[in-house]
Amino acid sequence: MENLIKYLLYSDLGSEFNNIAVLLFRVLLMLELFRVHGMKKFRVQNGEKEHVPNPLGLPDKLNGLVATFSDTVVPFLVAIGVGTRLFLLPSIGVTAIGYFVVHRRDAIEVKDVPYMYTLAMLFLWAIGPGTFSIDYYLLQTFFN
Repeated sequence: MENLIKYLLYSDLGSEFNNIAVLLFRVLLMLELFRVHGMKKFRVQNGEKEHVPNPLGLPDKLNGLVATFSDTVVPFLVAIGVGTRLFLLPSIGVTAIGYFVVHRRDAIEVKDVPYMYTLAMLFLWAIGPGTFSIDYYLLQTFFN
């Protein structure tokens, strides 16, 4: 169990420059995700909130909860580097389903947004949040 926690939290990219670059990438990516997709969850247009597609046929409340969590809470947690690898998973799932299911028949110009979000989040999941994150601080505090 301790090894799993260390794997989920550890991420040193070898140099301060690399760690700062990942910090900026992480913060800017999550800011954009929240600004473009998360803010839609709070807006009401024509008396209705945003319609969230449900391609997997989940119960509507669960589907809405996952989409809202992925676009509002996850960006904040990932931007500050808390549970980064764990919390990226629902957002990766939502964007991948957007690409492979919701937009599968759409033009490439429409599909490229969920595609790019999915790739960017998979990249961040693979390399981790870097040393400028709460994950790294927790690892250093509790496991050293």
